[in-house]
Order: sequence, then C-alpha cells, then structure tokens
Amino acid sequence: MVHPEDQPVAQGLLDVGDGQQIHWEEWGSAHGVPAVYLHGGPGGTLGAGAYRHRFDLARTRVIGLEQRGCGLSRPHASDPAVSLATNDTAHLVADLELLRHHLGVEAWIVDGVSWGSTLALAYAVTHPERVLGAVLFAVTTTSCEEVDWITEGIGSIFPEAWDRFAGHAEAAGIGYRRGQGRLVSAYARLMESPDPQVRDAASHEWARWEDTHISIGTGGLRRDPRWADDRFRHAFLRLTAHYWSHDGFCDPPLLDQVDRLHGIPGVLIHGRRDVSSPAVTAWRLHQAWPGSRLVVDEGDGHGGVCMVEHWRAANDELVTRHTPG
Repeated sequence: MVHPEDQPVAQGLLDVGDGQQIHWEEWGSAHGVPAVYLHGGPGGTLGAGAYRHRFDLARTRVIGLEQRGCGLSRPHASDPAVSLATNDTAHLVADLELLRHHLGVEAWIVDGVSWGSTLALAYAVTHPERVLGAVLFAVTTTSCEEVDWITEGIGSIFPEAWDRFAGHAEAAGIGYRRGQGRLVSAYARLMESPDPQVRDAASHEWARWEDTHISIGTGGLRRDPRWADDRFRHAFLRLTAHYWSHDGFCDPPLLDQVDRLHGIPGVLIHGRRDVSSPAVTAWRLHQAWPGSRLVVDEGDGHGGVCMVEHWRAANDELVTRHTPG
C-alpha cells in the first residue's frame, strides 16, 4: 500500500493561454496554510517532489508547478520548434495568478529556490496582497550584474573551465569574441541554432560549466545526473540562456521594487560559499526589505543540508503565524 505522502493528493494540467499548459500538483493538507513552491532553473522541474519535505504536510497545503516549457508542462522547450516568444517572467507571474484562482487560494506563502527566488520576488512585487510571506533559498534577482558574474566574472575563480566555456562559443562561428559582446547572448544564439549538433554541443558545454561553478560548498565537482537526459538538458539550457540573456526579463530591476513588499515577512537563506550567486545580492535585498530576515550559512554553497534545515524552519514559522488558534 502506498503511503499518502508518497504521491500528490491532486495534480493536473492548467491551460494558461498562448498554447501553453502548466503541470501542477498538491501535497499535504487540503485545509492547511497554502504555500507555493517555485523551482530553479530557468528550466528546472519538480522532480520526484522532494521539495514537499521542506514543509509540515499536516499543516500546509503545498502546491508545486512546472513553469512554461519545463517538466510535464506542454509544449516542451527542448523542441526547437516551440517558440519562446511568450516565455518570460511576466507570463510566469500571470500563470501563477491563474493557478491561484484555479485552486481557490486566497493568498499563499511563496517559496523560491535559486531562479525560483527571482520568480517569487517578481510575483510578490506584482501581487503583494496575495503573499502571506516568502522564503527565498539561494537568493537571486537575475540582474545584469548577477548574470554577467555567473557567466563571465566567475571565470576568475575557475579560469580553466571558463576558458573552455568561452572558447566553445568563439569557435562556433557566430561572431563572438571575448570582450566583444556577452557570452550569455552567444550561448542563447547557439541554443536557437537550426543545427541539432550545434545545440547539443552547446548544451553539453553549458552543463559542464554549471557543474563547475556550483561545486564549491555543495560536495565538490560532480556531474548532475539530470544532464544525461537530452530532453531535460536542452530545455534547461535553452531556457536559462533565454532568460539570462534578457536579465530575467526584470525591468525595472527587482531590487528597485522592494518597497512593494512592505508588511510582508520574508526569510532569505543563503550560503556563504555560494560563488555562483554571491551573498551580496541577498544582503542588498535584506537591506531594502525591512520585513526580511537574512540567514547566511557559513558552510554551504548554492544549496546544502544546513540550508535545507533553515528552509524547513522558516516555513514552519510562517505556517504557525497563519494557522488559526
């Protein structure tokens, strides 16, 4: 017999327009405090639903969704024929509102991980009246400064790996030269190439770079097993290049809109050893958001066991605050 916590209590596909359907699922108590989980990426998935263990399922109605083009959502961004014209942050925020209405949720706690923290912030500044609180893990705002750091500046820490990463774009014959244009834009062009071999090679190089720059504080350099799935790898890296080359489609920058979060409690959880997304972003957000609390774990990087414990505690705190009695 399958334990009730081993599978969602509800799931489905929601038509959000533009020919897009997003996959959603629910875990926990139907009468609990609603909380929505936003995965990383761009281009990540909900996986096997392990995120649910960061919540007290007896007191929380946990809702997860896979963003446009990802996971079980349709159509899948790994197909080069699928247009990304309506795949941007404003549309993802609108999708969240459609899902909230569809599920009959008045307001919810918003959890975001890595890129998901950018999306959580974008949703919160757009619909602050629908946010009971926010828990942001491995905090990002996907600003131009952050994107240029993670694709170029961080090469000062990993010079050998960055030389290979940039060298691939230079050798691809698309006019990119170091110091002349953004590397992220070059990879976005490669991932839109009509040649499947060009796309595949670029996706492998970016995946290698991704594994490298998150290696500090997360257990060392190792290959993410998800990259073995061509469909996942192509969608993840196509969407990442698409969003990052447009600075997350966040205009004006999210840090310029933090005043809209007045009165909303937030917990910002970040690893001191996160060189992919240095702690300065979480610090700046905390400084601009009086209702926030910053938790910096000294041992973790872009995620880690201790950070997950902080994540669980932060959700418990917010759920308790909004549980009647």
